[in-house]
Amino acid sequence: MKALIINCTLKPSPAFSNTGALIKKAVDQLEEQGVETEVIRLVDHNVKPGNNSNEGKGDDWPRILEKIKTCDIFIIGTPIWMGNLASTSQRVIERLDAIFHEDGFTNDKGQFITYNKVAGCLITGNEDGAHSCAAQVLWSMQELGFTIPPNVNAYRVGMAGAGEDYVEAGGEKFFYTNYTLRWAIANLVWFANLLKNNPIAVDVNALRQLAKKESTPKKE
Repeated sequence: MKALIINCTLKPSPAFSNTGALIKKAVDQLEEQGVETEVIRLVDHNVKPGNNSNEGKGDDWPRILEKIKTCDIFIIGTPIWMGNLASTSQRVIERLDAIFHEDGFTNDKGQFITYNKVAGCLITGNEDGAHSCAAQVLWSMQELGFTIPPNVNAYRVGMAGAGEDYVEAGGEKFFYTNYTLRWAIANLVWFANLLKNNPIAVDVNALRQLAKKESTPKKE
């Protein structure tokens, strides 16, 4: 079982990342359950803007995409900026859009490469926005073909204004964040094992043909 976590902090290594601190707890829990886990800090790589699988010379996304193809559990860790997802998180979502319009991203049943993989998210930030950010990430992940188990987001946000961040405010000892993190990891691992042993059998190509038969043909 393999997990891939993308840390979408805006701070390049070796700068401290509060999102990374929450991710570290997730890694410890995944490894306790025997899951091989890798963390990628996106800003340490040259991931170009775009919605193709490869945006040309110097683009590091293809190597990251290969890791997504081989993982069973995919987690996006994002900070909140101005009440919204970090731009880096949105870039991950945008680059994954390639599976919709490029060849080679479906199997013989027409299922995306993301089928039979589970996804979740971890969020840190000041003030509010965690629910909105989780909604954006998890909706995007299911649209891309990942399975979203129940209760697979964990977050910590601070007080209004420029207050202390996750670690500074003692967030690592905050019950609700610790509880939802353990809940999220447990559900992700359980459903990843379920899908590994019982892969989705839906024939998307057959459904497409049935839908064509009952739909008005497109005008040339």
